[in-house]
Amino acid sequence: MIMRILGEGQYEIADQHLDRLNELDSALQPAADAGDETAFTAALAALLDAVRSLGTPLPDERITPSDLVLPDEDTSLRQVRELLSDEGLIPG
Repeated sequence: MIMRILGEGQYEIADQHLDRLNELDSALQPAADAGDETAFTAALAALLDAVRSLGTPLPDERITPSDLVLPDEDTSLRQVRELLSDEGLIPG
């Protein structure tokens, strides 16, 4: 799976890491629903850090469609609320 972090770049994520990313993603929804800015910021940072550490960065010159686009760390809680579905940012 190819994941893009807005303003940063793309990462190739092996299927074996999707469960871990889904665990981290599941912490975003309750924080967003509760309007808990501190928990939200921590959950988003943890998710993005995991994508960076578990994924393989793709070269900028490689043009590949992203399967999933994640907000950057500066995205507000309000903006992420608009992106969240019933399954969070990462479906599955």
